Amino acid sequence: MSSFSGILKDADVTAALQSVQAAESFKYKDFFARAGILGKSDDQAKTMFEILDQDKSGFIEEDELKKFLQNFSSSARLLTDAETQAFLKAGDTDGDGKIGVGEFQSLVKS
Repeated sequence: MSSFSGILKDADVTAALQSVQAAESFKYKDFFARAGILGKSDDQAKTMFEILDQDKSGFIEEDELKKFLQNFSSSARLLTDAETQAFLKAGDTDGDGKIGVGEFQSLVKS
């Protein structure tokens, strides 16, 4: 059972994880759509953000993004450097090198 129970359906998360097993196959929009993340409310996005912000700094930093898939399944792979950079670039709208809660909420809506 993932930390996202009550927000996401396990079957959707499993299918999304299976779709990104190969290196360089992760595209956040595709994964968000498959996992049922897209279109969640700001409150639900904030709850997901708090799970992803493992060090509770108030931001999702690059090392936390690299481990993004492992939040859904401990056996999932790490994102590659290229995937991590693309994900960070998409989410980091203010250019500070990390993703804040508002930026994550925007990603969930995009």
